[in-house]
Amino acid sequence: MKKQTYLYAVKGSDHLYLDKYEREDEQGMKPCMLFLFGGGFVKGERDDVRYIPYFHYWAERGYVVVSIDYRLGLKAVAEGKKVNPEQFLSVLAGAVQMAVEDLYAATDYVYTHAKEWKIDRKKIIASGSSAGAITVLQGEYEICNRGNVNSILPKGFNYAGIVAFAGAILDTQPDLQWKRPPVPMLLFHGDADERVPFYKAGDERGGFFGANYIARQLTHMNRPHYFCIYLNAGHEIASIPLEENRGEIEIFLEKFIRQKQALIMNTEIFFLGKAELKKKLDLMDYINNNFKE
Repeated sequence: MKKQTYLYAVKGSDHLYLDKYEREDEQGMKPCMLFLFGGGFVKGERDDVRYIPYFHYWAERGYVVVSIDYRLGLKAVAEGKKVNPEQFLSVLAGAVQMAVEDLYAATDYVYTHAKEWKIDRKKIIASGSSAGAITVLQGEYEICNRGNVNSILPKGFNYAGIVAFAGAILDTQPDLQWKRPPVPMLLFHGDADERVPFYKAGDERGGFFGANYIARQLTHMNRPHYFCIYLNAGHEIASIPLEENRGEIEIFLEKFIRQKQALIMNTEIFFLGKAELKKKLDLMDYINNNFKE
């Protein structure tokens, strides 16, 4: 297994790096899987030891895996700055936008080096866990609605697919609006997630739209997607599928991306014998759960 590290952007005092994993003996053009770590936009590392087996797994199967840094825009809140729900949504929006800009910059860096790295530019998949999942979903939403933000991405570019482990989309509207149809998505989420809404947190001024909300819209639009629901499960679904749901990920990559099948698939997973978790949560619950010790 070969790992190489590159500086892909400098944003103020932040030097942003990416790690590239691939098999040394791989020949021909390869698909690429971008990955963004979790950590609530407060913490996290692109080379966290928990993710390495996942990177190696896909690299062994012919993917170029690229794990990236991105700026963490909620550090001030985590360090004790008090905010109410309205202020939090504004601060969160800034953090998400900052992360999306870094996702785009890393994507452009990979795209620019695609020939040298033997990457198929039409098969770049964006994936992420928790805050990383929010970022890749938000990134796709903005491509579909506002074009390529600040022209960071190559003209006309879109990802081949999105894989999100406990993610959501943030918007100032009461409903998500897609001006262009999104690419195929694989969504994992627990229906009792205490940190990222499974359905929606917000009001008529907008809010945070989780995987269940997104999947319902995709079904209504007849857009290809695979929704894996963990019943009576919390935010641990930001990490469990990286190890335990590789089969579902392989199905998505094969059927939805490589074969380009127009499918809608749903899987429900339930842990027997587990105590019932709280599912009715409001925005303040999510804020408190993300910043409690």
